[in-house]
Amino acid sequence: MIPARGYDGMRVAVLGLGRSGLAAARSLRAGGAEPLPWDDSPAARAAAEAEGFACTDLHRAGAFDGVAALVVSPGIPHLYPAPNPVIAAALEAGVPVDNDIGLFFRSLATPAWDGFDSAPKVVAVTGSNGKSTTAALVHHILVQAGKPAQLAGNIGRGVLDIDPPGSGAAVVLELSSYQTDLARALTPDVAVFTNLSPDHLDRHGGRGGYFAAKRRLFAEGGPDRAVIGVDEIEGAFLAGQLAEAPGDDRVIRVSVTRKLTGPGWQVFARKGFLAEHRKGRQAAAIDLRGITGLPGAHNHQNACAAYGACRALGLAPRQIEAGLRSYPGLPHRSQVVAEAGGITFVNDSKATNVDSAAKALGAFPRIRWICGGLEKEGGLAGLAGATGSVVKAYVIGREAAGFALQLDVEAEICTHMAEAVARAMAEAQPGDTVLLAPAAASFDQYDNFEQRGADFMAEVRKRLAL
Repeated sequence: MIPARGYDGMRVAVLGLGRSGLAAARSLRAGGAEPLPWDDSPAARAAAEAEGFACTDLHRAGAFDGVAALVVSPGIPHLYPAPNPVIAAALEAGVPVDNDIGLFFRSLATPAWDGFDSAPKVVAVTGSNGKSTTAALVHHILVQAGKPAQLAGNIGRGVLDIDPPGSGAAVVLELSSYQTDLARALTPDVAVFTNLSPDHLDRHGGRGGYFAAKRRLFAEGGPDRAVIGVDEIEGAFLAGQLAEAPGDDRVIRVSVTRKLTGPGWQVFARKGFLAEHRKGRQAAAIDLRGITGLPGAHNHQNACAAYGACRALGLAPRQIEAGLRSYPGLPHRSQVVAEAGGITFVNDSKATNVDSAAKALGAFPRIRWICGGLEKEGGLAGLAGATGSVVKAYVIGREAAGFALQLDVEAEICTHMAEAVARAMAEAQPGDTVLLAPAAASFDQYDNFEQRGADFMAEVRKRLAL
């Protein structure tokens, strides 16, 4: 656990008692603060009380009298579409609002670090798509290279649940826009921006607000090195803002759409080959095509971003290549479930928006596509031109008929996963890939994308008798 620093003897309110909220309460207590936890769910309050916390109703009048700060869980709106009433009351009372990420960066460094041979490093990864894979890949490469490392944030453990890092250790964080938007402290040593596509727009008041939330990771404290995907205008803009000159190698630019040139530091992938260029010369090259854990151009972008982050931490290209080749992939992200009769079954349930689904569709030559779910703002227009490899779509979800009408490929309305898998398997030919890449949220039929992916895998394995 990372004990919270700076609140010894103070009363700190905690709103939301899920994984991050409970961890924040524990961290505050360990640091000498008096946590005042609250959750509107009786079950969540009961779980906190079982750990010895005294829950305090933060809705009541005067709840913020004598309170030093409010720590908020990431799923609770603080600005758009409207602030949660508790947060609005804290703001009215002049109480600072923070989250567990802000507490983490405020509390991580301790006087013990003065005795370390090498101070611990924090790598923080954000972006619309690929941030989980990129963060997990950085962590995997570090561990394979013999470096002590922990994975936390939006993946792995909660940031305040990790062990205090020792000399020369690394902490790799995946951070969502919900987490970066509110944190009062953001000071990673290496910050990574994968890409930007429309997502969570209601929470951020539009695309500009969404980008602004991501940008805070680079603007609030200023990382020593920034690894920036520049294939969207926002990434190119961010790289330009951070660099002092064209040759400023504190910024590592990443692309999978073109060869990057110039005097700076670049990592790009073309036709399955990763190349590192620095000061106008090629420094390294890696053939990514045979790496089964990283199929498709979108995963090559993740590989480039992870490569850049690990190079910024001082790893040699050969160490990084070894880690890339041994990477097993993440569940529900281009996950090969089975291969039978020349047909490959791939679970990409994490493709919850149009952009991530489009990238998944570009990774395989002949696709039986299982898609559909709770459609996100902006519709399916972003899939235009991305379905050339789709033989047929099998649409699930409560609004499957409306979803299917927006597709530019042959589509069969299946509604439920069992029927979609059965129909796709019945019609698939050798060389086809049966791909779950929903391009939609899961909440119309499932609790989360993991549950949806697990259902897909169970149906495939049942029918293959695996």
